[in-house]
Amino acid sequence: MTFSRQLLPLAAAATTVVLWASAFVGIRAVGHELSPGALALGRMLVGSLTLTAIVLVVRARPGVAPVALPRGRLLGAIALWGAAWFGLYNLALNAAERHLDAGTAALLVNVAPVVVAVLAGLLLGEGFPARLLAGMAVAFAGVVLIATTTSAGGADLTGVLLGLLAALLYAGAAVAQKRLLARIDALTLTWVGAVAGTVGLLPYLPALLAELAAVPAATVGGIVYLGVFPTALAFLTWGYALSRTTAGRLAAATYAVPPIVVLLSWALLGEIPAPLALAGGVLCLAGVVVATRPKRRPAAVAAQAPAQPVTTA
Repeated sequence: MTFSRQLLPLAAAATTVVLWASAFVGIRAVGHELSPGALALGRMLVGSLTLTAIVLVVRARPGVAPVALPRGRLLGAIALWGAAWFGLYNLALNAAERHLDAGTAALLVNVAPVVVAVLAGLLLGEGFPARLLAGMAVAFAGVVLIATTTSAGGADLTGVLLGLLAALLYAGAAVAQKRLLARIDALTLTWVGAVAGTVGLLPYLPALLAELAAVPAATVGGIVYLGVFPTALAFLTWGYALSRTTAGRLAAATYAVPPIVVLLSWALLGEIPAPLALAGGVLCLAGVVVATRPKRRPAAVAAQAPAQPVTTA
């Protein structure tokens, strides 16, 4: 029994990481047949319906309280968060992957934890310690290397800028999510945010309908996969793992996303980032590790301090 309790959170975390990694490959696979807005809306329609079904099933269990929908300012804050996270982030990432291979896009987006640390310093008063400044410098050097080349062998500044925009939106949503989770449970937050993001993407409905009429069934299947697995189910497995293990260990697991994306992209799409992009990605990851490394504290204090919640993509 004890072994199972230890193994299940590990399996849930691994499932989340693989699903999130597969999203980059899935976007790259269908992103040239659908415009960024149409792809984002299609994915979120499926994701929102899946999350709605999950919420109904969970709340229908005996002893579980009915859904308490947020109201007033809290509802408005969640709607803005959902529009940025599930709407604008998806738009930026979809557009970036029309210019960059999946592996390079994942390496760029992975600088988001550095941006989170910067935003925490500016907005939450956490300051700018030396490790953060050093990590920023290393990560910036990695971005510069990535900007010099893509898998096609030529520079594509547009794709790099879109990837960095996705990282910025990721970071902003993570900081906002940390505050919102203090006022609402994770499942309801994710569900309402996803619905809000979907509503914000509805202007792309005519484009989605027109483009779906001209794409093969495999593309439709790709949209369904992106909505059900990386968008809906991955958040549930992440929440399960987070509730049963330390935040630090789970946060470290997300460093595996870019390498998995590179491997999946190579195996399924025959794409691999150029050598300079890979080198830049290694620098970005190193910068993230340096910038987000916690301060060493005395053992007695560390033992008493509770683990902080981790926000995800």
